[in-house]
Amino acid sequence: MSGAEAVRGQLTAYRQNESLGAAEDLDFALELLKRARSGQLGPSLRLYRPKPTVAFGQRDANLPGFAAAEDACRELGFEPLVRKAGGRAAAYHEGSLVIDHVEPHPDAIVRAKARFSEFGELLAGALRSVGVHAAVGEIPGEYCPGEFSVHGEDPDFPAHRIKLIGTAQRVVSGGWLFSSVIVVENSRPIREVLTASYAALGLDWDPATAGAASDLLPHLDVKTVEDAVIEAYRGYANIVDGHFRSLAV
Repeated sequence: MSGAEAVRGQLTAYRQNESLGAAEDLDFALELLKRARSGQLGPSLRLYRPKPTVAFGQRDANLPGFAAAEDACRELGFEPLVRKAGGRAAAYHEGSLVIDHVEPHPDAIVRAKARFSEFGELLAGALRSVGVHAAVGEIPGEYCPGEFSVHGEDPDFPAHRIKLIGTAQRVVSGGWLFSSVIVVENSRPIREVLTASYAALGLDWDPATAGAASDLLPHLDVKTVEDAVIEAYRGYANIVDGHFRSLAV
């Protein structure tokens, strides 16, 4: 991995075996960023399988249909939350992998856009290493569109591409948080809740762009992808294992 931050420093990987709860997991990412910026936490990677959640953007919360969208999420078993980052609604559940990467940095804003490109490529590489045809780039009609989303391509039908990873970043004085969500298994509930949410919000999108990595590579599971992500990060830093319980104090 190229770039000024791709140094052989140490990155501690914390595998969180159980969700703290939908809202609590989002809040804990910000707590880790707070610790990093204050010098209490070094470069860290937190990986976990989340509770069913629809994370709305700030703009979504200001739309007339937001209350109806929240109701639709709850009816389908997803907890609606409003995240600090921008973008539109994104959905994830236990068949997904959330990666929170936090680092202290004296001038965190300098390479903020470069991180989207570099970590997008790193994660796409992790998916390719397990056999998914993955690449960085927005696809037409995707939910929560982003220039550096990661999509997968059906090798038998190259025109069929689905969004697999969405990324977001929060930069503060003294540190940064880069969060990624990989949808690995069980795409149907994701597609259903996004369809209902976007309809309530009055937003156009193409439901065919919502899917999971296992739609393209059957039998792929979250554990396999998690291991591949850790391995891909070894090209970025020296990975050491951390105990999540030491964080949750």
